[in-house]
Amino acid sequence: MNATWPVVLADGDVVLRPIKLRDQRVWREVNRRNRDWLRPWEATIPPPGPGGPVAQRPTYRQMVRHLRSEAHAGRMLPFVIEYQGRLVGQLTVAGITWGSMCSGHVGYWVDRQVAGRGVMPTAVALAVDHCFRAVGLHRIEVCIRPENGPSRRVVEKLRFREEGLRPRYLHIDGAWRDHLVYALTADEVPEGLLRRWHRSRPAAGSPTDRGGPIAGSPPEPGQAPGTGSAPGTGPGTAQEIK
Repeated sequence: MNATWPVVLADGDVVLRPIKLRDQRVWREVNRRNRDWLRPWEATIPPPGPGGPVAQRPTYRQMVRHLRSEAHAGRMLPFVIEYQGRLVGQLTVAGITWGSMCSGHVGYWVDRQVAGRGVMPTAVALAVDHCFRAVGLHRIEVCIRPENGPSRRVVEKLRFREEGLRPRYLHIDGAWRDHLVYALTADEVPEGLLRRWHRSRPAAGSPTDRGGPIAGSPPEPGQAPGTGSAPGTGPGTAQEIK
């Protein structure tokens, strides 16, 4: 078993936990209810080349089994996001690379009903701290379409660096789309990203405490888009599941 997975991360009402097969009904309901909210930012499969096979999106069960396999191989951390005990989204750390790079990228989406409550910045901060402190990564990257202002505000609130534009980087909503690259390295947040977020976070309900739909780093197959009580004893705690 991967020593850093499975794991549950929690801060107040926000919990990241491994995605499960039994989440299917709720996951589908949240995704269906947010279809119009998510579609403009959802990863799509490009048409096949001449004579190439037609790719099929996996079923939910196939998606979860793939994510689990990648997680146990140390290449991915596939979480669902819970807020006040209810599943409200998904966050995946994917593309984990070791050697001289030690990096990964984050993709996420959130239920429109909880946007603006600081759920997504908190979830990203929890995941990044786990990647830097427990997993041992050096760099985390998030790639977002320039048009996705609400999602860009998530990483801007967390003070990720904007590094530039990747033209026609991902197939999103039926076409190849440009993406802005945001990144953060472990040495930039020695005190932890969650702690820094708490220090700088606006008061709940203030005009600057506004959320948005989703961001996409390259999602894995079936991840849309890009796809109870908290364990632990305090803010930003983590508990390994045996």
